Amino acid sequence: MTDIPEKNPDIQKLMYERRERLKELAAINQTTQILKEGKPVEETLQQLAMIFPDAWQYPAYTVVRIIFDGREYRSVGFRESIWVQRQQFESINGKKGSIEVFYTREFVEADEGPFLIEERHLIGNLANMITGYLNSQEAKMLLRHTLVQQKISQAEDKKIPQVTSRQLLQKFLNKSNYDRDVYHDLMPFKVKEILLVANLYDAYSIEKEGRFSEHVLGEYHQLNLTSMPRITGVSSEEEVFVQLQSKHFDLIIFMVGVEKKQPLMLAEKVKEEFPYIPIFLLLNNNNDLSYYTEQPMMRFVDRIFVWNGESKVFFAMIKLIEDKINVENDTKVGLVRVLLLVEDSPQYYSRYLPLLYSIVLEQTRRIIEDVSTDELYKVLRMRARPKLLLASTYEEAKEVIDRYKDFMLCLITDVKYPKNGRADEMAGFDLVKYARGVVKELPVIIQSHNIENAKFAYELKTTFIDKNSETLVQDFKSFITHYLGFGNFIYRDKEGAQIAIARSLREFESYLRIIPEESLIYHARKDHFSLWLMARGEIQVAKIINPAKVSDFESPAQLRAYLIRVIQQFRNEQNKGKVIPFEESALLDESNVVSLSSGSLGGKGRGLAFINTLIYNYDFEQLLPNINIRTPKTSIIGTDEFEYFIDRNKLHDKVMDGLDYEQVKKLFIESSLTETLIKRLRILLKHITNPIAIRSSGLFEDSLMQPFAGIFETYLLPNNDPDFNIRLKQTMDAIKLVYASVYSKIARGYIEAIRYKLEEEKMAVVIQEVVGNRFEDCYYPHISGVAQSYNYYPFAHMKPEEGFAVAALGLGKQVVEGGKAYRFSPKYPTTEINTPADQYKNSQIDFYAVDLAKKEINLMEGDTAGLTKLDLDDAERHGTLRHLASVYDVDNHRIVPGLTQPGPRIINFSNILKYNYIPLAKTIETVLDVVKEAMGAPVEIEFAVDLNRDKELKASFYLLQIKPLIGSMEDYSFEPGQIDPEKLLMISEKGMGNGLISDISDVIYIDINVFDKRRTVEMAEEVESLNQAFRESGRKYLLIGPGRWGTRDRWIGIPVNWPQISSAGVIVETSLEGYPLDASSGSHFFHNVTSMNVGYFSIQQELSGSFIRWEILDQQELVQRTPHFKHVRFRKPIQIKMDGKKRIAAVIWDS
Repeated sequence: MTDIPEKNPDIQKLMYERRERLKELAAINQTTQILKEGKPVEETLQQLAMIFPDAWQYPAYTVVRIIFDGREYRSVGFRESIWVQRQQFESINGKKGSIEVFYTREFVEADEGPFLIEERHLIGNLANMITGYLNSQEAKMLLRHTLVQQKISQAEDKKIPQVTSRQLLQKFLNKSNYDRDVYHDLMPFKVKEILLVANLYDAYSIEKEGRFSEHVLGEYHQLNLTSMPRITGVSSEEEVFVQLQSKHFDLIIFMVGVEKKQPLMLAEKVKEEFPYIPIFLLLNNNNDLSYYTEQPMMRFVDRIFVWNGESKVFFAMIKLIEDKINVENDTKVGLVRVLLLVEDSPQYYSRYLPLLYSIVLEQTRRIIEDVSTDELYKVLRMRARPKLLLASTYEEAKEVIDRYKDFMLCLITDVKYPKNGRADEMAGFDLVKYARGVVKELPVIIQSHNIENAKFAYELKTTFIDKNSETLVQDFKSFITHYLGFGNFIYRDKEGAQIAIARSLREFESYLRIIPEESLIYHARKDHFSLWLMARGEIQVAKIINPAKVSDFESPAQLRAYLIRVIQQFRNEQNKGKVIPFEESALLDESNVVSLSSGSLGGKGRGLAFINTLIYNYDFEQLLPNINIRTPKTSIIGTDEFEYFIDRNKLHDKVMDGLDYEQVKKLFIESSLTETLIKRLRILLKHITNPIAIRSSGLFEDSLMQPFAGIFETYLLPNNDPDFNIRLKQTMDAIKLVYASVYSKIARGYIEAIRYKLEEEKMAVVIQEVVGNRFEDCYYPHISGVAQSYNYYPFAHMKPEEGFAVAALGLGKQVVEGGKAYRFSPKYPTTEINTPADQYKNSQIDFYAVDLAKKEINLMEGDTAGLTKLDLDDAERHGTLRHLASVYDVDNHRIVPGLTQPGPRIINFSNILKYNYIPLAKTIETVLDVVKEAMGAPVEIEFAVDLNRDKELKASFYLLQIKPLIGSMEDYSFEPGQIDPEKLLMISEKGMGNGLISDISDVIYIDINVFDKRRTVEMAEEVESLNQAFRESGRKYLLIGPGRWGTRDRWIGIPVNWPQISSAGVIVETSLEGYPLDASSGSHFFHNVTSMNVGYFSIQQELSGSFIRWEILDQQELVQRTPHFKHVRFRKPIQIKMDGKKRIAAVIWDS
């Protein structure tokens, strides 16, 4: 396929018309989204007037006015002219309106003056949509008990700037929240509007893998139906003030990821104009706390919270501010209890508050009794629960105790916190004494880092909890559960006697099919069905069912059929792009992720669910019409199963005692999973007969700022044994071995190196159908690969932000572990990086596949137990090289596309990248761009490609995994020319990282005089030994070595894994004579490097601008020597400067 000349007038006309139609489609889509938000008429029409100009031919010269019910809503810069297109509309109650589109200058005549016939059709469609919206709003008005006060009238005269991003976050939240927005119209509530300032991925991580309503704000469904807040997501300062000027917000939450200072600067600006709105910071990383506690601008922030993997912190933040405001009223009117937490550390109260709210809400559910024969009204009435208050100083806590002494339920206090303006070592004990003097027998927890405080706690007859405890959360939960101490749908007959209990929507539907007709009529007449569905958060289906009356149907059978059909249609639509609970009768589908067990999905699982959500919430087909964007069938075992597994099999003490890893694996294999999970695995495996991947998904694995990539195990299983029980056992054993990998030497060392507790890392497991096809006795995809949106090694005219991709034949193990594969730029796919001879030398020569012939698999052998390695001859026989390979013409030193002539085969994807057999490069470029915006950071994706065409003649691009590539993005710059040349130890023109490091004195570097490329495995072991001493001391060092660090190919670098060099503050790779740098990389290794903010420098000494002064290193104090490395120490710390934008780095020494 060849490129079409850009200046072809026919093509230009077609492209112009296509762009116009896309603009019109975008206007309809945007209008649909705005109308779905269900906002007040004034705000909605104003928003529509703002977006409509972009849909006409000449948006820069287009203005719009919407007139309705005597009011006008105008776009920016509105003025009338003689060039106008109008469309009238009328609502159901006779109110008239119109849309008027004006051009502000003259243009050539078209179908209707300067306007197109298509624009006439568009304005007609938009008017019809507005009419439908107005009619629905009129219907809602009849149901409202109170009008929600709006603050939108001032917006008419304000010039609201255009927002140019895709607004992925708001579109995602709109889709998630649409069926919940009816809550805003039912009753007044507390926190009604929240402004969430974040990029999409940060928000997605915080709100638990896309299950927005179920987990982040799920408690609202069970106890406080009418108080579901509406969240508006924005990602820039521009959008923040657009929203704040448009309506009132009760709370602003700034989610902080990479950029630290900007949120504080923006908070200051917001507080200056809106001082009455509380502002919370939600940090993604514990390490950032010290930065914020030292910032004077923190006076503009009301509270800091930290997300440690539990998305319920979001709910806790909202409830905390509601409780603070409502406690005065609720204690007087409802006699509710008060639980006081005294803690000044955001890290700890961010853990405690979600836990406390979870326990309190569970307790409230438990105490709801049968106060009425009508269960639905009972649930709506029983909302009383203890209020949680947070104090961070002695004085704040004392004030709460004095004010609410008659309502105190429990006191939980730290020991050291401010008293009289200074940190007081005894503040907690003083507070307990005071509280007990006011409220005798008040239950109290004292918690502290200092175990010596336990003695004083026991003397005060309180419970003591050690903050350093490995079982901190469990200890806390046990106490609170001891001292604090929604319902199902009850099907009844016409007399009110119970005949069945439905605990889920699936059970609700099942019983709906079989209950007696008299029961069906009894509940339908009382609107029980819609009320229960509304209470569970199933708003859309409830809104459909509610208007239907028994009298509308000819018979009870017809009513029953209608109800069942509505529920089925609703569930099928709602499950797309979601994580859905396992149901026996549900078929596994690509369009959703099935949860086999409760709990967190883990980092990798969260990424997979995020992919699924993105694909089904973003229209990729509009951008990539000639290829399918898909995900494999995926199921996830939540972290609760891991905790059950450890507890039920009494493994905790055994694994914490330092048992050898091989013994741990045997012990885990012999232990049992829960019967519920085994039953579900049986059903799952009956639906999946292709090979499966059993992947780790640790709580922090592959997450933003929490790098655990490649540390835990993954197993690929053929899943084809004729004996089903063997297939099941292999699957269960693989799951158990993934659990065991948490306690491997590598994982333990890694968790210790980044200062996490082993208890904090919980394991979910991903079960995924392997992408590919069967070829003889093996199974593999045509193509697999990795792509990154930022290229740390660009060359020629390429730019770092254009990204790169690495692709290979067969399974992705070849790529992610740094094996030979083909590297290319998605932006310039035809540009060849190497000469024909170098391409031949570096080309892939073998590949991984699932071994279908291997029936007996010993998983104790490791992650390759179910795999086989094949040669290119095998692939050519299978027919999979056809579009992937070329031939190296040795005699003429050239590469010939295709396989038509004899000679060595080179995997360079020529027919795909040069001749566009499928739009792979464009697909990668587009997907990276969308995912990067969604995550708000540079990203890496793993993908696989099936070249087999579907009925629409499209191949399929599978997104397998996404993860952020995060280093320090704060600006730091320097000029190499301003550095004294005598002080330069080294300089790199290919640096990765940003900032200044000035606390490193130690350097571990290769002894270039004894380097032997045959000994790189031994070198990795030497570095690990040297690294161990630094881990124990907590010091950092500069590491210098030959070739590519972290590769699995021992011939192109030192094959370390991340824990072996985890204390390195900066890593340097350098070429040596006869040992050049190779451009391949191990994906997992580099994810950890960038996530840990470790500098990574490439020094190719054949380039004049990069060098290392080895003689300076040799002159320093020798601390230790190994066969291949030297450890030296400088008398004064060296300075390491990294300019991330220019990609230059320098190390400066001082004698």
